[in-house]
Amino acid sequence: MSKLPSPEIIVYTNYGPIQGLQQYSIYNDYFYSFEGIPYARPPIGELRFKDPLPPLHWSCVKDCTRKAEKSVQQNKKMNTIVGNEDCLFLNIYTKAIGSNDLVPVMLFIHGGGFDSGSSSRQNFGPDYFMMEKVVLVTINYRVGALGFLSLKDPELDIPGNAGLRDQLMALEWVRHNISKFSGNPYNITLFGESAGAASIHFLMMAPAAKCRFRKAILQSGTALAPWAINTVENAPFRLAQLNGFTGENNDKNVLDYLRNLDAYDLVRHNLLTQEEYLAGKMFSFGPVIEPYHRAGCIISKHPRDMLSGAWGNRIPIIIGNTSFEGLLYYRYVPADVLSELHVHPEYLLPEEVRQCFDLKTQRQIAAGIKKMHFGREEISLSNILRYCELLSFKFFLNGTYKTVEERSKLRTPTFLYRFDFDSPDFNLQRIKYLGHAMRGVAHTDDRSYLFYSEKAWKLEEESLEFKTIKRMISMWTMFAYDSNPNNELTREVKWLSTHCYDYRNLKCLNISDDLIFTRLPELPKLRIWRRVLVAARHAMKSKM
Repeated sequence: MSKLPSPEIIVYTNYGPIQGLQQYSIYNDYFYSFEGIPYARPPIGELRFKDPLPPLHWSCVKDCTRKAEKSVQQNKKMNTIVGNEDCLFLNIYTKAIGSNDLVPVMLFIHGGGFDSGSSSRQNFGPDYFMMEKVVLVTINYRVGALGFLSLKDPELDIPGNAGLRDQLMALEWVRHNISKFSGNPYNITLFGESAGAASIHFLMMAPAAKCRFRKAILQSGTALAPWAINTVENAPFRLAQLNGFTGENNDKNVLDYLRNLDAYDLVRHNLLTQEEYLAGKMFSFGPVIEPYHRAGCIISKHPRDMLSGAWGNRIPIIIGNTSFEGLLYYRYVPADVLSELHVHPEYLLPEEVRQCFDLKTQRQIAAGIKKMHFGREEISLSNILRYCELLSFKFFLNGTYKTVEERSKLRTPTFLYRFDFDSPDFNLQRIKYLGHAMRGVAHTDDRSYLFYSEKAWKLEEESLEFKTIKRMISMWTMFAYDSNPNNELTREVKWLSTHCYDYRNLKCLNISDDLIFTRLPELPKLRIWRRVLVAARHAMKSKM
């Protein structure tokens, strides 16, 4: 990607003027780039943990030609702390400025488990999307404790989910400014991966976000995933204690203490115990069911109880997963966790199932799940790939299936995909997790075919990898245009919405070397998991 020796590109937003760049993509497509645009006030000082506020106006031209700071977070690979509390920025990439021919807007929300990640071009370069006439927006939001700390005292006005409100604030900024970048504010598609996809699903349930966007693409994540709702007990108090707090578990005192800490100290510690890990808890902070109701509430009850009445059930979506989501965990499952599963097989089940049954029943159900994934073998490092398969269903596929099932009742356009393109060299997420020796299509491997990154390179246009990029971009952008991803580049197959056939015989677009519209391969096992989850819901209702 190269910068052009060109005049300054100035756009006058509602808050002040910003300067961008004219650039060429890796495939020589011309576009304009604006990075590090503030969409909210810096969430520092008294605004730490609080809802975002609109930015203050400025008069001088703001330099938006370089990447913005990410939210404060751990860099687990380097074992360092990175980022800045002043992180509420967005990036815009567009083919035209000031045109009356407005084009669809695609706003991307990054993943990272709600405790890491950013919209940096390092991972989410716009090059592939700039092959088409769309406006691409990528955003930062607060992660970890800074974005998701929740206190029960309503006087403090910190119910949690500030990170989700950041996303909503960014969306509002885009709606009111994007026409200046030739984007159509009445045709916005949200798309995201993993925690970003779950975030979008939360917004599809939140009245505060109603009608703010017209379409959605959920990649490898839903609000129904067990990791999407955080249930860690007393997390603010525990975080304060790890930083030297010796007082009582009083919300106001805890807040005063945490507000006076260096931001890096808020993300330095992992709160989770071994038992919490075993129980399936993955992150210290994340979206929560808000402890009291107030204006702008995002999550008022468990997503499974919000799903049927969600306003977003009536907008078109693309939704799907990779073919081996759980490969993500291959190197991250400790041997002692596998040993504990021999003693406590009930922890194979999601928390929502365990809390509905007595221990004996939990273990009976777990035995059936174990048999389905392991046969007669015992769980061990030698068959860890089977455990990874189980985690694919537990953490990702079940939520997708339930979401599709609920939407099928309303006959809303819902396009299900399964990303199964197994490149030896270009599935960059799998390679990051596992190196080149392992094969399989891991969690968020589809990212490599939507965004250019620092690990990518210019491909031969005859390669299957480039062909996959062209297919993915054409389907995603065509969906943004008219709610239907079918297009000239995919004419060899017709991708049907689930409302066009009986969802009980669920079909997907399998994206591999070729495109095939076929029965979802995971469907038999999903049906068994569904029976378990339905039984748990019935048991929960009988207790109420």
